[in-house]
Amino acid sequence: MKDVETTARPGQAASGIPDVDVTLHVNGDAYRLRIDARVTLLDALRDHLGLTGAKKGCDQGACGACTVLSEGRRILACLALAAQYDGREITTVEGLSDGDAPHPMQTAFARHDAFQCGYCTPGQIMSAVALIAEGRAGDEADVREFMSGNICRCGAYPGIRAAIREVASEEPDASL
Repeated sequence: MKDVETTARPGQAASGIPDVDVTLHVNGDAYRLRIDARVTLLDALRDHLGLTGAKKGCDQGACGACTVLSEGRRILACLALAAQYDGREITTVEGLSDGDAPHPMQTAFARHDAFQCGYCTPGQIMSAVALIAEGRAGDEADVREFMSGNICRCGAYPGIRAAIREVASEEPDASL
C-alpha cells in the first residue's frame, strides 16, 4: 500500500466539507489518500497519483477524454467522486500495457493513425478496450454507436474504427 501525500486545503475547517480516507486500487497498486470528499476520480488520478493519461476535456461527461475502467466497466472519471471508488479496481491507459509491451489496442491505434493531436486517444483506447470486452464490436454501426460517447475534435474516427475492427477480429479476447 502506498500512502500518498496530499496537500491541505486552504480554509478546510471553514468549508465544513470533510476530508475522507480513500484507498484506490489503480493499475494493480493500492494508494491510500486523504482527500476532500468532493475530489473527482479524475482529479485524484491526475493531481494526487500523477497518472495523467486520462484527460480533463469538458469536465461535464460529454467528451469521453477522461474514460477509465473500473472493474472492467467504462466510467467517466470527471463525473465520479474518488470516494465512490474506494476499494475498487481501476485501470487507466497507463495500466493497459503488459510491462514494456503495449496493449494490442494501443498498437492498432498507432498502426491505423487513429490519433492526430492525441488528446482524446487515452479515453478512446479505454473505451475501445471495454467495447470489445462487452462484445459490442459486431459491425461498423455497433462500433459507431458504442463509441459515440468519445469525441475526437480532429476527426480521426476512420482510424479509430479501423483499429477497433482489427483488434476485435484478430484478438477478440484483447480486453484486460
